[in-house]
Amino acid sequence: MNRSIRIRLIVMNFLQWAVWGAYLTSMGSYLVSAGLASKIGIFYAMQGIVSIFMPALMGIVADKFIPAEKTLGLCHGIAGAAMLAAGYYGMSAGQDVSFPILFSLYSVSVAFYMPTIALSNSVAYNILEKNGFDTVKDFPPIRVFGTVGFICCMLFVNFMTDSQGVQYQHTYNQFIVSGIIGLILLLYCFTLPKCDVNKTQNSKGLADALGLTSFKLFKDRNMAVFFIFSMLLGVALQITNGFANPFITHFKEIPEFADTFGAKNANALISLSQLSETLGILLIPFAMKRFGIKKVMLIAMFAWVLRFGLFGAGNPGSGVWMFILSMIVYGVAFDFFNISGSLYVNIRTTESIRSSAQGLFMLMTNGIGATIGTLSAQAVVNSLVYNAAEPDWSAAWYIFAGYALVVAILFMLIFKDPGKNATKVA
Repeated sequence: MNRSIRIRLIVMNFLQWAVWGAYLTSMGSYLVSAGLASKIGIFYAMQGIVSIFMPALMGIVADKFIPAEKTLGLCHGIAGAAMLAAGYYGMSAGQDVSFPILFSLYSVSVAFYMPTIALSNSVAYNILEKNGFDTVKDFPPIRVFGTVGFICCMLFVNFMTDSQGVQYQHTYNQFIVSGIIGLILLLYCFTLPKCDVNKTQNSKGLADALGLTSFKLFKDRNMAVFFIFSMLLGVALQITNGFANPFITHFKEIPEFADTFGAKNANALISLSQLSETLGILLIPFAMKRFGIKKVMLIAMFAWVLRFGLFGAGNPGSGVWMFILSMIVYGVAFDFFNISGSLYVNIRTTESIRSSAQGLFMLMTNGIGATIGTLSAQAVVNSLVYNAAEPDWSAAWYIFAGYALVVAILFMLIFKDPGKNATKVA
């Protein structure tokens, strides 16, 4: 029975992240081919916008009205159907893609997909606890298969080609792949063990779910500084997801690099970032114990500097080692910020406000920060690449690296590590 439960949750996690892996790192390349290069930022910003309120709304539905596993399935069903419709529209429109139509279908999809990230974790925790598992010990080995699913789907859309020999990573087919997996998850989630619905008045309200009640934490100087810098660093989170594939793919237009593996297989190269992310998770317990939160966060910030700077300096030919190194440091940049930051919030807050404090952390990073970041990055790329007489991708990446460096230096000067024995904030 125990083995069966693990396998079922592994399958759920594999498919959960495969949905996102189908298009997250390659959608920008399709938008370029569809004549929507200047709109890449708003597509990725929409993920941040809906993350401000949709996970909270769906979390309340799962808490009070519909069992979490069924809420998860329904969200995947709506998201999958909308993404499938976006892919079908892209196929029908060809080179005459209308931004309002494609963006509307995509927006509906991500509005219902983003809540599934938290819901899938809740479902897994609930099922594991009901079957006598230790979530701290048993969940991570299950969750890692989500990253495996993400990577597998990235590689699938990279190497799979249509009847014209064009890779899925450059076409609407990536949306179709994502939509099909989403519909499969709709059916699969309804077969999972039932999760309980809590209809008591103690269930979390919208203000708690959004982290709004935790804004009183800003009264503590250190927590205020931490959350502000979380937002500033959150700006960097989605930049490479939106622009790395179009950037690497553009080298196919340069004779010197046209036949290189990297230029032809951008998604395969980018998948090293997700592999690094998996390994980065394993370093966090050691790093937190050895260095403390300030140094760990600084390591993440300087890793972002390297992530962007190496893109600016590298190429898929003789400079491909810089691309590979950029992918490797991504694991530290992403995990040391997101996971360590979440752990810090958990350590510094009392149990009464801990959940809403985590909501505030997500709001500042993946909501406000990521939205500002993708829209700002689009303005930079439009100016230096898509609207420029002589496109200069390197300058764009150096600007992003410079921004991360300024944030790191300011954080180093302003934030004070409270230490292990710091008083918890309520």
